[in-house]
Amino acid sequence: MNQSFSRIAVKVGSNVLTRRDGTLDVTRMSALVDQIAELHKAGVEIILISSGAVASGRSEVHPAKKLDSVDQRQLFSAVGQAKLINRYYELFREHGIPVGQVLTMKENFATRRHYLNQKNCMTVMLENGVIPIVNENDTISVSELMFTDNDELSGLIASMMDAQALIILSNIDGIYNGVPSDPASEVIREIEQGKDLSSYIQTSKSDFGRGGMLTKTNIARKVADEGITVVIANGKRDNILVDLIQHAEDTLCTRFVPSADPVSSVKKWIAHSEGFAKGELHINQCATEVLNSDKAVSILPIGITAIEGEFEKDDIVRIVDFKGNPIGVGKANCDSRQALEAMGKHGKRAVVHYDYLYIE
Repeated sequence: MNQSFSRIAVKVGSNVLTRRDGTLDVTRMSALVDQIAELHKAGVEIILISSGAVASGRSEVHPAKKLDSVDQRQLFSAVGQAKLINRYYELFREHGIPVGQVLTMKENFATRRHYLNQKNCMTVMLENGVIPIVNENDTISVSELMFTDNDELSGLIASMMDAQALIILSNIDGIYNGVPSDPASEVIREIEQGKDLSSYIQTSKSDFGRGGMLTKTNIARKVADEGITVVIANGKRDNILVDLIQHAEDTLCTRFVPSADPVSSVKKWIAHSEGFAKGELHINQCATEVLNSDKAVSILPIGITAIEGEFEKDDIVRIVDFKGNPIGVGKANCDSRQALEAMGKHGKRAVVHYDYLYIE
C-alpha cells in the first residue's frame, strides 16, 4: 500500500464509536476526525461512512414503554443522527473543514438514475472541499430492505465514487487465521484474489453492529475484485488511519489485494445491485457454456428458455443457467413482455447487452 491514494472511503463501525454501555464514544470520534483532517489537508479526498446514530440517540431518549427492536432503532437513530452529524460538524469545524450529511438507503442504488444522482451529489461535495458523511437512513429503512449493515453500504459507496481504497474500521485488527481471542491466532496480512476464507471466519456478530466478519470479507472481496484496495483494521488503535496510509507496511491490518483489471462503472453498479433483481432470465445449456467462456457475449432471445417476473427496460434481472443456478445479473434491454415475445427466436436484439452484464 502506498501513499498515492487520492480518494478513499473510510467506514467507521458502530463497535468503534460505541462505549461498553452503548453510548457514543466522543473521545474516539474526535481522534478519528483529527486523523481524517490530517489526511484531508495532505490532499486525500475522503468519504466517511459512519455508524453510531443509534448509540448517539440511546442516551438522549428513555422510552415510556418497552419498544421492539425496529421501533427502538428508528427512534434512537432519528434522534441520534442529528446529534451525530452535529458532533462531526463541530469537530471538523475546529480544523476548518466543512462536512455534509448524506442519508441513503438500499433502494437508492436500485435504479441507474438514483445511483447517478447520489454520485453527482457527493462528487460536487468533494470538488468543493466538503467531506461527505454517509449513513443509512434508519428512520425509513425497514429490515428486509436494509443493508446488511454499513459494510455493504460502504462497499457500494466506494465503488460508486471510484475510490482507490476502502478502509473498514472495526474493533479487531483484521481477519484472523483462527479465533481472534486465541493467543495462537494471527492476523492474515494479505488476502489474494480467489482465496477461500470460510474455514477461518467466526460467524458470530459483534455486540452493537449488524454485520459479522463473514459479511465484511464477502463485501471486501467483491470490492477488491473491482480494482479497489480494501483494508480491515482496528479503529480503536491510535492514529490508525494515518498509519495505514503513511506507514502501511508496519501497520497491523488485513489487506485485500485488488484485481489488476478494474471493471467499468456500469458493471460495478450492476455487480452491487443483484438484490434488486426484478425478474429472471433462464438460459439454455449452449448459452450457459458461451457465457462461462472467455468470449464477450450478450444474452440473445434464442438462448432464453423461460422468463420469470415482470420487469421494465433498464431494470436489473437475474440470469439463471440451465441447471437452475443463478450465475449473474444484468440490465434488461427491453421489458418482460417484449422479451417473452422474442424468446427462443433467431435474429432478435439482445435482451441483456454484454456491456450491462455481470457474471459472478
